Amino acid sequence: MAYELKQELRLTQKLLLTPQLRLAIKLLQLSRQELVEVVRQELEKNPVLEESGGMTDAEAPPRSEEEKHEVEWQEYIEESEDSKGPVLDFSERDEDGFFEKAASTGTSLKDYLLWQLNDAPLNDRERKIGEFLIGNIDEHGYLRIVEGGGVLDEEAVKDATVEEVVGLIGVDAGEVKKVLDVIHGFDPPGVCARTTRECLLIQARRLPQREPLVEEIIERHLEHLANRNYKAIAKEAGVPVEKVAEAAMIITRRLTPMPGSGFGTDEARVIVPDVFIEKVGGEYVVFLNDDGMPRLRISPYYRSMLSNNGGSDGSDAKGYIQERLRAAIWLIKSVHQRQRTLKRVAESIVKFQRDFLDRGLMYLKPLVLKDVAEDIGMHESTISRVTTNKYAQTPRGIFELKYFFSTGMSRADGSDITAEYIKNKIKDIIENEDPRHPLSDQQIVAKLKESGVVLARRTAAKYREELGFLSSSRRKRHY
Repeated sequence: MAYELKQELRLTQKLLLTPQLRLAIKLLQLSRQELVEVVRQELEKNPVLEESGGMTDAEAPPRSEEEKHEVEWQEYIEESEDSKGPVLDFSERDEDGFFEKAASTGTSLKDYLLWQLNDAPLNDRERKIGEFLIGNIDEHGYLRIVEGGGVLDEEAVKDATVEEVVGLIGVDAGEVKKVLDVIHGFDPPGVCARTTRECLLIQARRLPQREPLVEEIIERHLEHLANRNYKAIAKEAGVPVEKVAEAAMIITRRLTPMPGSGFGTDEARVIVPDVFIEKVGGEYVVFLNDDGMPRLRISPYYRSMLSNNGGSDGSDAKGYIQERLRAAIWLIKSVHQRQRTLKRVAESIVKFQRDFLDRGLMYLKPLVLKDVAEDIGMHESTISRVTTNKYAQTPRGIFELKYFFSTGMSRADGSDITAEYIKNKIKDIIENEDPRHPLSDQQIVAKLKESGVVLARRTAAKYREELGFLSSSRRKRHY
């Protein structure tokens, strides 16, 4: 075999990851709290950076430079993502990413509850309600949407809480109560209660061995228990004082009025909205949350030093200042890039989900990352990054931006419907079938087709299982 040496000229085009692009991408995926921390760290490390009360020329680069930077950034993201494979789409549930993290050591109470919610027998609509409820649980484990609590007027507090949820996200009271019942079965026992009485009662009903007297004391005599008035409890319950003392010991030693204790606190992860969505004059307007965000500028002292050829500090000092100046300009531009991108994405989401903002959860439209990406001319991976760990305060509550994304399907006539709608149709079909002759998955598909919904049998079976219904052979009843 003969070997031959050849010279070959090949022309390729490749965008390298510059430090400026790397920084821009890093800042884009940071939460607001993390961004503030990074900016403050840079202020401490870089003497060329200063915090200013107003915007300067350095803070707001010329528009042409911004646009050029944005194009380079998008090209890099698109090229790098295409070479790595499919883009992560947060319109699907990111089980391997989010929930693996949620189960790790030191997880917060909310993340632990969301992890359980993912495995609960709920449909997509009910999961959305569950996410909203869990998002309003305080560090002690209580659901806090309306003012109230304690052991007095319990039913009024509970009803008010449900009514508040109904008003905020536009769902039925029955749906809220169903999801609440499911979350009340989560660990730690007693979580998502609205009152102390409800919290303790949930725990008592989950004891290895039910204790009727314990439950009765919690339901009817909690005020006497708080005052250690065992005789009054014994008299009203018609039992010996010794029995009351034993039941009280179970309550004080095996139950807790603060089920959220023992989890990582959310103090460092308090949800602060990145954007505010407000209705002004009949239109929704997006405002960025700049509260607490340092305003950056280049130090006039070091700018002057460079203008004077470094003064008497020598070339080494001049080189150091120039390096720090470049880093400062990169940071300022990257922060502006992040904020501008975030606002554009939020404005696009508002355009797609106006019905939800006006009318509630049942009007949440099917939306995927590609829709927003095409709307604002950006890559899907950019939308994925900017909607993660970013929150919007809306007239209907605070939601993570990725909350507004959900998958949908098409009817036979081409109109869009959500997977949630299809699951509700399947639920209605099964609940109204003849239990002696339950419908097979193929028969369910045929029923759906009659209402204009075209669905594969395997998809119908998947949705049926997610709804908690057994196969037709196991649903059959014999009378």
